[in-house]
Amino acid sequence: MANKGPSYGLSREVQLKIDQKYNPELENILVQWIISQCPPECGRPEEEGKLGFQKWLKDGTVLSHLINSLAPKSVAKIQTSTMAFKQMEQVSQFLKACERYRIAAADLFQTVDLWEGKDMATVQRTLMNLGGLAVTKDDGCFRGGPNWFPKKSMENRRAFSQDKLKEGQSVIGLQMGTNKGASQSGMTGYGMPRQIL
Repeated sequence: MANKGPSYGLSREVQLKIDQKYNPELENILVQWIISQCPPECGRPEEEGKLGFQKWLKDGTVLSHLINSLAPKSVAKIQTSTMAFKQMEQVSQFLKACERYRIAAADLFQTVDLWEGKDMATVQRTLMNLGGLAVTKDDGCFRGGPNWFPKKSMENRRAFSQDKLKEGQSVIGLQMGTNKGASQSGMTGYGMPRQIL
């Protein structure tokens, strides 16, 4: 778990590839957003960089305050504890609240990714999706720069009348091709010998 030694060989190569996905610029944006979104008691990371970011979020309290600021009472009880399983439980409550907030399960990190610091890029991606969804909802809960996160695309339903739908059934779209000018003149039937003159 947390006291695991360094990896070697293929495991090391895989870990290096995962570490390369971490974006320090994105970390700065996320820290700015979390500080502006959460109450002052959440503070800020003690040191810059991936390790400082991981230590700041590791116990789950900052994340729980974050989701509660976007969707009040998402995490009912925010506990500050030094016990590992309590901290991991707090992070998993944040992840469940994110699912209720409508973030796809595929976009969520695993608790161990944050707690052990093995895949912080996935943690960044989850927080980016959370920020993008908060900007898109536009319910007044998002505090931060409007250009920090890309807006998610929203459903754009259209209502057509029955007459318009019937009209569309008789049109052959050009995507399907056209048969204008096509005929079978000059074609010979199968089995007929070829005429050589």
